Amino acid sequence: CSILNVFKTATAKGASTRAHVLATALALFRDKGFDETTMREVAAAAGLSLGAAYHYFASKEAIILAYYADVQDQHGERAREALAATTDLRDRLAAVVHTKLDVLAGDRRYTGNPTHPLSFLGAATRPLQLASMRVFDEALGETTLPAELRRIAPTALWALQMGLLLYFLYDDSPNQARTRRLVDGAMELVVRLLTVIRLPFF
Repeated sequence: CSILNVFKTATAKGASTRAHVLATALALFRDKGFDETTMREVAAAAGLSLGAAYHYFASKEAIILAYYADVQDQHGERAREALAATTDLRDRLAAVVHTKLDVLAGDRRYTGNPTHPLSFLGAATRPLQLASMRVFDEALGETTLPAELRRIAPTALWALQMGLLLYFLYDDSPNQARTRRLVDGAMELVVRLLTVIRLPFF
């Protein structure tokens, strides 16, 4: 039992240290830039030896991948919590996008630049893109649509979200209120179009 407790304590400490290294590295990337920041600087800022830093992340690229995973984990958690609160399709689809905006709000200045490692437009974000599509698939739930449309709908909604995110990056209204209104209006239009598609035609 004592051995198990020691193992749990060590595991929890390791997870806490890893999260600290990740947060420290991201702060440096945002402040100095990805290319200008070295792993040695990350280790020093985190209060670790270089070897200890490499124990948690093999490279700066591994840190960025961990950032992507954290973004999607946060988005998935927030979106599913919002989805559990409503069965209205428009509200469900809007909730997926609104929660994405919430997660990315702090990185607006980086995420739209395809050359920046924190960009959602970068090549390394493919797993994040697929995970985001799955959240839209959950939001659609048991929505009755023609089979082919139901299959491609999550991808189409993800593409719409990408356009909304680009608008979000350049929105200088307080708390990006214009983007929030645009999201709600866009999802209202999507639901109306889906309703028309579901109608029988003779």
